[in-house]
Amino acid sequence: MRVLMFGWEFPPHISGGLGTACYGLTKALMKTGVDILFVVPKMYGDEEPGKIRLVNASDVSVDIRNEVYKTHESKISYMEIDSTLLPYASEEEYYHLVEQLESGRSLEQLNLHTQKYSFSGGYGKNLMEEVRRYAVVAASIASQHEFDVIHAHDWLTYLAGIEARKVSGKPLVVHMHATEFDRSGENVNQLVYDIERTGMEAADMVIAVSHLTRNVVINRYGIPADKVITVHNGVEPPRETTGIDIRRHVDEKIVTFLGRITYQKGPEYFIEAAHKVLKRYPDVRFVMAGSGDLLPGMIRRVAKLGMGTRFHFTGFLKGDDVDRMFGLSDVYVMPSVSEPFGISPLEAMRSNVPVIISKQSGVAEVLNHALKVDYWDVDAMADAIYGVLRYGSLRKMFTNHGKAEVENIKWDQAGIKVKNIYQQMIRA
Repeated sequence: MRVLMFGWEFPPHISGGLGTACYGLTKALMKTGVDILFVVPKMYGDEEPGKIRLVNASDVSVDIRNEVYKTHESKISYMEIDSTLLPYASEEEYYHLVEQLESGRSLEQLNLHTQKYSFSGGYGKNLMEEVRRYAVVAASIASQHEFDVIHAHDWLTYLAGIEARKVSGKPLVVHMHATEFDRSGENVNQLVYDIERTGMEAADMVIAVSHLTRNVVINRYGIPADKVITVHNGVEPPRETTGIDIRRHVDEKIVTFLGRITYQKGPEYFIEAAHKVLKRYPDVRFVMAGSGDLLPGMIRRVAKLGMGTRFHFTGFLKGDDVDRMFGLSDVYVMPSVSEPFGISPLEAMRSNVPVIISKQSGVAEVLNHALKVDYWDVDAMADAIYGVLRYGSLRKMFTNHGKAEVENIKWDQAGIKVKNIYQQMIRA
């Protein structure tokens, strides 16, 4: 079975859980015998895909006469001009073109009907433009390869999946890792919402990472329930950490928040709970690891509460730095307002760290040995943190049973379920 898969991130170049989840799932699928062609907007040259075949969308040529090109370019402030000007041609390229034309070569001979896009592969101000151009490239890729199923991860790749489906006629599964309601609450970006709904309506099957997300897909997007299947995420096996320096240079306990510092992740509730804990248990330090639009406000709030000497902001962490942070932590807290799944608590438990998670998270559906609180209940969150710090037997119980529990939450299980979905669609 061959799958054409569209993603936006691939390790080590990730900004959150999406890239980690895609990598874990693809490796699990390949163990089941699935052959995957994984497309990303941009490759950096230091990826280690193993047996996964990676395609760099920035290297793919598209035919600018194609209807797919015209459809998407018309929606990103593009104007067609009857001249020798080319979109994205540098000054040097332009003068080289003029020289070729003056020598008597025709436009057709110069193959001016093909175009390559240079993707940033990030989440900048031109994100919507890149999403649409990614769809154009997807159509070109789909016309050049043989495959049985198309799999598109999150809204960034849904348009790409749709165009690949149009070209090939193959079934499409879209994977909902996070909805716009998770990211923005009720202040949704209408463009993003529309792409999400369009992608799920066009798909033959929708995979949701939790029952929580499945309910949102059904109730907020109007997608038929029989079309939406829950497949919980897994966690990667622990990496070798013997070479990582995790020596502690402080005597106090350490409580950690690790994630994007955005509305969705609830960083403000972590800070308010920290303030309450410090009143009862002063020998503790709090760490907020991550970056995001709420970071400046969080720093100001910590200063206003007088916690500057007990609170540390590390910035975005990845790779060995994440393992090091978990190795230093006594408690991990994920106070997300709306978390479709949440892989980081599994990573913490794998590192022998007891976790406190919000009830508004998908991972709460699969964990028994984690303390669960409502994200808004900072008193309950503070009590949970204090209890784990203060009572060694409680911490030991959650550490031992938690590690045993998380060892059974593997990507292999998700890979088998997704392969079964592929087989159902192929037979349909």
